Amino acid sequence: MAMRLTSDSFKDGDYLAAEHVLSADYGFGCNGGNRSPHLRWEGAPPETKSFAVTCFDPDAPTGSGFWHWVVVNIPPSVTELPLDAGNPASGKLPAGALQVRTDFGKPGYGGPCPPVGDHPHRYLFTVYAVSMERLPVTADTSPAVVGFYLHFNTLAKATLMGLYKR
Repeated sequence: MAMRLTSDSFKDGDYLAAEHVLSADYGFGCNGGNRSPHLRWEGAPPETKSFAVTCFDPDAPTGSGFWHWVVVNIPPSVTELPLDAGNPASGKLPAGALQVRTDFGKPGYGGPCPPVGDHPHRYLFTVYAVSMERLPVTADTSPAVVGFYLHFNTLAKATLMGLYKR
């Protein structure tokens, strides 16, 4: 069975609801709830030693996309993250999991907020089955370095795409 990622918050290819959009405190002009969506996965290889979850916008006008969420070292017994797990103050991440700095400059979920009038952006939520128990990273490690480790230590992965446009 191939690895599969689903959500109670949105279906693959759906537009993300306002509760998942970036909040006004970030200063980009969006007024959403900034709550990370619920995510559930299945079909990971038996040799999985941890999971990682990311949210990436390949359509951001940066030349290199935009990392909205990076979580690593999720224990192998965990197969779901609840709504708002990406809020560092929520306490909803499983013990041992680590949120890493995003392109907003700090750890935690930062929702969609593409430029006004731009085409719909794709938000790729990906879960990785990892062959290492713990990636050698800290909360201040860049998403590119996490991506480097995931490139060489991913056993399987699954992606769910949400859309957003303003």
